[in-house]
Amino acid sequence: MAMTEQRVSYTLDSSLETIDRAEEKATRIATDLGFPEDEIMQISMAVREGAVNAVLHGNAYAADKKVTLAFEQTGNDLVITIRDQGKGMDLNKIPNPLAPENLLKTSGRGIFLMRSFMDVVEIRPSQTGTELKLIKHVRGAAAGGEEASQ
Repeated sequence: MAMTEQRVSYTLDSSLETIDRAEEKATRIATDLGFPEDEIMQISMAVREGAVNAVLHGNAYAADKKVTLAFEQTGNDLVITIRDQGKGMDLNKIPNPLAPENLLKTSGRGIFLMRSFMDVVEIRPSQTGTELKLIKHVRGAAAGGEEASQ
């Protein structure tokens, strides 16, 4: 079955429950689209990490701030957008999790993991929040039965 263009979005609170709900929605959508089990796990973990960043770092658990989560099928891509309403971020201040001084830290690996799991990761900070775009290319049966070239 080939992917058709569809979009679904959710507005979620800045809470720990949002992180679990975002991951659950990503798992369901990736499963429905026919991704293989290992890619479903990758997509779900990337969305979880993005939701953690939005809730914790972006919105700082503020009850008056929301997280927008959108899933879109475009051609042979699953495009996931996560947007918070925080003050934005400085991309130059993201520490390298592989640097020796950071190896034993318990945080700071979210963006690294997202980049490892997804085909494209775009981060657009602004004064009114940060938008994270995660893209996973559909291959194999989910792309319409033909193995896509990488």
